[in-house]
Amino acid sequence: MRLSTVDLQKRLNANKRKSMPLWLTLLIALLAGASFILALAPYGFWPLAVASPALLYALLLPDMSGKRAFIIGEAYGTGLWCVGAFWLYTSIHDYGDTPAWLALIMIALMGLGMGLFHGFLALLFNRVVGKQPLAFAALWILQEWLKTWLFTGFPWLFVGYAFTEQYWLSSLAPVAGVFAVSFVAVLLAASMVELLRRRGGYMLVIAALLVISTSLWLINPQWTTPKGTPDLSVSLIQGNIPQDLKWLTEYQVETLNIYAKLTSTEWGRDIVLWPESSIPMFQDEAVGFINEMVKMAKATNTTWVTGIPYRDKAAFNPSTDKYPPFYNSVVALGAEADGLYKKQRLVPFGEYIPFEGVLDILPNLAGSQDILSYSRGSDQQSPLRVRGHNLGAAVCYEVAYPDTTRKNAINTDFLLTISNDAWFGTSAGPLQHLQMVQMRALENGRWFMRATNTGVTAIIDHKGRIIKRAPQFERTVLRGDIQARVGNTPFMLAGNYPILIIITLLLLLSFLGKRSSTRAGLGK
Repeated sequence: MRLSTVDLQKRLNANKRKSMPLWLTLLIALLAGASFILALAPYGFWPLAVASPALLYALLLPDMSGKRAFIIGEAYGTGLWCVGAFWLYTSIHDYGDTPAWLALIMIALMGLGMGLFHGFLALLFNRVVGKQPLAFAALWILQEWLKTWLFTGFPWLFVGYAFTEQYWLSSLAPVAGVFAVSFVAVLLAASMVELLRRRGGYMLVIAALLVISTSLWLINPQWTTPKGTPDLSVSLIQGNIPQDLKWLTEYQVETLNIYAKLTSTEWGRDIVLWPESSIPMFQDEAVGFINEMVKMAKATNTTWVTGIPYRDKAAFNPSTDKYPPFYNSVVALGAEADGLYKKQRLVPFGEYIPFEGVLDILPNLAGSQDILSYSRGSDQQSPLRVRGHNLGAAVCYEVAYPDTTRKNAINTDFLLTISNDAWFGTSAGPLQHLQMVQMRALENGRWFMRATNTGVTAIIDHKGRIIKRAPQFERTVLRGDIQARVGNTPFMLAGNYPILIIITLLLLLSFLGKRSSTRAGLGK
């Protein structure tokens, strides 16, 4: 049956009358995004990881204009990031000496910028693909994946992290990674909305996926197995050095004394691990102290692993370089130890200046010639060798990158990550960071040692369970044992490719289906 232009306009006007005012829709979207933080650590109310995307899906009504869909998605994303990453305020204001008003503006701008991911998600969902749960979940994973590399990446606030300790769903992590967990959760969210709209067909799809996930949990396949060697005794040192003192030249000796004193009772353990940059100077400036620690380690048959800035003078070319390259690194020393790991994923503006070369051609920019950046480590580094085992490393922020950690985990027996989350004070940031380490342990079927300056220092098993953790903001030592494991999880072998192929096919089929239905409608 053909509809006249008048009839079509009447239907459009009727839809507009039924829809909520735009300001109310945007407010609900903003609150839906902001509420997602409660699904993550330290709150852990995981049902909100389903309810939050479900609200966004429900707000993206049929016959909505692309512009309206985009700003609804933008509002959701802005709420998500302004609240979910508000821990950045501590580093910007408290330690960056930025006025409170300016720090708040910077957080708001960050939220608006990161909100674009959800803005374009909503736009594509509205205008390009069919409006159904599979397409929505696929677009969601696309924007999460883009956050791991676009503009250097900011891979935070993924839906899958809310289910790190919900093993009925996180059992998918060693199979296809955190994005697979996110996919099922978002698909469940969108399907529930469709069920409330009395279109329950998609519940069959989500039911099948949940059966697969729950079966994996019940069967509990051992993707990796113990190596058969005795567990290793470890001591993780938490120095609790105040962030405003850590890099002061006059406090360097005191920092070294604090770590040396905390470690004095730990010599004789298999491994002693110090946090990121616990030696707050280049290795060639701390030769005497390092030699003394190595001497103690070898005398007590202990492996000493520490974070330290590493300056590579041998790689310096005065004709082309302004200064020798230097790295945020981890070094293994002492008994049965060898290796140096250089951090690959650097923090923009914290560890390097994006487009630094551009600044060099702006002679009138004050201080541009004094900007120094860490160098990036190669993505083809060998594991550390520790007591006859291969040890994979991740420094601070880079453990948030699933694929980087996966590559570093290949051919290793266990993993470590070191960090200095003092930048974020008592906010939720350090606890969100810990939750990511749990997910990386799940994905790769490996135990993790995590040593930090102020917390959270922890030992995590191959199932992502926290075996032991130290209290935050205390000068302490966390003692425990770790298990070496061998074998590869499916995620280690295939990475994100399976889930990316699946969402690509779903989006292609949805796009073709939308075109087909549109042509069929025009032909009536």
